[in-house]
Amino acid sequence: MDKNLDNKDDNERKKDSLPVLCSQRWILSYLFFWGFFFAYSLRVNFSVAIVCMSKSPTNNSSVSKILTDNITQDRCGALEHTNYTNERAEFDWNGETRSSLLSAFFYGYFVTQIPGGWLADKFGGRRVYGTALAVAGLATVLIPVCARTHIILLYILRVICGLAMGTCSPSATSMWGRWGPRLERTKLTASHQIGSMLGTVVTFSASGVLCESGFDNGWGSIFYLTGGFTLIWVFLWFFLTRDTPNDHPRITVLERNYIITNIEYNANKRTGKVPWVAMAKSVPLWAIIIGHTCSNWGIYTIWTSLPEFMKHVLKFDIKANGALSAIPYICAAFMAFATAHIADFLRSRKILTTTQTRRSFQTAAFIGAGIFLIATGFVECEKRGLAVVFLCLALLFTGFERAGYAVNHIDIAPKYGGILYGITNTIATIPGMVAPVIAGELTPNDTSEEWRNVFYVTAAFYVLGAIIYCCIARGEIQPWALDKENLKETEVFI
Repeated sequence: MDKNLDNKDDNERKKDSLPVLCSQRWILSYLFFWGFFFAYSLRVNFSVAIVCMSKSPTNNSSVSKILTDNITQDRCGALEHTNYTNERAEFDWNGETRSSLLSAFFYGYFVTQIPGGWLADKFGGRRVYGTALAVAGLATVLIPVCARTHIILLYILRVICGLAMGTCSPSATSMWGRWGPRLERTKLTASHQIGSMLGTVVTFSASGVLCESGFDNGWGSIFYLTGGFTLIWVFLWFFLTRDTPNDHPRITVLERNYIITNIEYNANKRTGKVPWVAMAKSVPLWAIIIGHTCSNWGIYTIWTSLPEFMKHVLKFDIKANGALSAIPYICAAFMAFATAHIADFLRSRKILTTTQTRRSFQTAAFIGAGIFLIATGFVECEKRGLAVVFLCLALLFTGFERAGYAVNHIDIAPKYGGILYGITNTIATIPGMVAPVIAGELTPNDTSEEWRNVFYVTAAFYVLGAIIYCCIARGEIQPWALDKENLKETEVFI
């Protein structure tokens, strides 16, 4: 092992003398927690709001569903508050329209992934991330007015939200390439997943209450509150953050030197020519692409369809729907926090290599989540509590991803972390556009048998991802991602 790596190990052994809770790298992590909290509240608020925005279908094509609901009323307690839903709903949207509105976000989200990562790597992630949330927050506040004006305006706003939000994860990944010491990355970046999951939790549960009791006919308050709080956070973001440790006016010399010594490239140099050809040929990058895509198929299916499953199959009313849809995400947030610390402990003690850590944690996420999603599909509404338990366990296992593909981009190419995340998330966004539509096609009558097929499809993607990622994922920095002056002298513990 060379002198360069020995110096890094010396710095890592001294990190216990550094402040943690008030250090600038952890303040950045806390801000990312709230940033992703609000980002995901803007993403999922529509999934709950649309349930109380749109009237229940009563046309002939829905006769089968209505008959099914009548048959299950006696044994399931008729928990749906049908009168409430009809009173507060304002729009006559059929299932196809609802699915297309849910998918509209992802058409914008798909477009800006790679440009967002490139801009962040080239010019810094601070402005990209903050501006994205400002735009998305403003667009969300405008949804109630525009939805009542014309449905086309609603489509446009959802696409704008997607365009803005598409830059968030790539720009955050880019910033951690400059701020994240190599053996703290999993812990520091865990704030992304924990924030996103808790943002989903609070939004699901609060939206269910707001639908029934909020101002502006209930559903309007969902968009005003989530968008408004996001805009407040934006001001804090720009005041407290900087693109690199050297740019920060409040960082200590000790912390700045520790960070700079423990990243694999010169963070003060902006990204120059991007090695696109080498990236395209990189097998470890393809492992992340496949893992990311298969993971997103499952998570997007759950995000967009869980409230509908709770309502039509498990027969929960809208308030219980919002609250219970949120519970599984608490499990995922808890597991993301735990696995992030466990993974970095295993790596720092050299119990597992980075490659072994990423493969094992991601495989556990896929297999565990797939098993319990399938189990959920076999639970009828009489045992709705068991279904919630299975969903909790499925989301619990997705928390293992925080130590898997989710941080793997920075492992293999910290210099190009934003671009790599943009590439993988561009492809992995396709499920966001396709999965809700397929779920809608598979569940025309919203029966438990139809929803079982939705979970089968999701589990199949999980199994595919587990097999491929476990075989070809890597955890070491790739030669094409090294600075030229470090190419011959840098050794990285694999």
